[in-house]
Amino acid sequence: MVTYIFGHKSPDTDTITSSIVMANLERELGNEDAKAYRLGNINKETEYILNYLDIEAPELIESVEDDAEVILVDHNSPSESAENIENAKITKVVDHHKIAFNTAHPLFARLEPVGSTQTILYKLYKENDVEITKEIASLMLSAIISDTLLLKSPTTTEDDKKALKELAEIAELDYETYGLDMLKAGTDLSDFSIEEILALDAKQIDFKDVKSIVNQVNTASIEDVLEMKDELEKGIEEIIEREGLDLFMLLITDIVNSNSQVLVLGNAADLVEKAYGVKLEDNTALLEGVVSRKKQVVPIMTENA
Repeated sequence: MVTYIFGHKSPDTDTITSSIVMANLERELGNEDAKAYRLGNINKETEYILNYLDIEAPELIESVEDDAEVILVDHNSPSESAENIENAKITKVVDHHKIAFNTAHPLFARLEPVGSTQTILYKLYKENDVEITKEIASLMLSAIISDTLLLKSPTTTEDDKKALKELAEIAELDYETYGLDMLKAGTDLSDFSIEEILALDAKQIDFKDVKSIVNQVNTASIEDVLEMKDELEKGIEEIIEREGLDLFMLLITDIVNSNSQVLVLGNAADLVEKAYGVKLEDNTALLEGVVSRKKQVVPIMTENA
């Protein structure tokens, strides 16, 4: 019986690489049926990594069968998971997000407030005395770089820093040079439609009674993304109407200067002004120093909702 291992929908680098790395760990520990999957298309950053390492992307699925054995990585919220997840048997969860799940039976859960799921997996490899190969180390460090924006994000912990430096030695990589190239590869939006951009890293995150979607795209030039502002706004309005949202936030994050320009629409847009003490002008404002959705958006917006 296959053990399905996957991360969240609209998969990012941490989700894809964690699925691969967790599947490898399971097989090393004796679960020969463990297999990595994905719940969406890979982004350009992840594509860059997989091409660099000559690794195939995990198989795409949308749902799981009743009673399927499942391991969740980089998420634990049913709304971000596979269809029919409520009828699957979740055996393990490895994640760095807040707890959002209930199960009918005991399970292994490893959740830590670190910058990347791969930092936790790094610990699990060490604790179980499983070799971290050059390939696995490269996958791990890529995700840590991605989720912490090269250790610049406020989500970065000392555990992330330690893991990244040790993994770089194993992978024989200059992580700063490799990491910047990797992050820049992920900022190229030229091949994406407006609909694809608005779905790249979109997560439904409700702030109390405010039904919201928060999407984040990384860029080396906020101005380049804002050239598409009219088209982005039209696409956002369609999503708001279709999903019945109160709020849609698009964080356009500058990976070089560590700021985000936010594009906000919806009848609860004033919540952003209240939370950050800014004035939206033509639906947008600069949020200085804001680069982390998890640490600098979710708690602040929830507190002010």
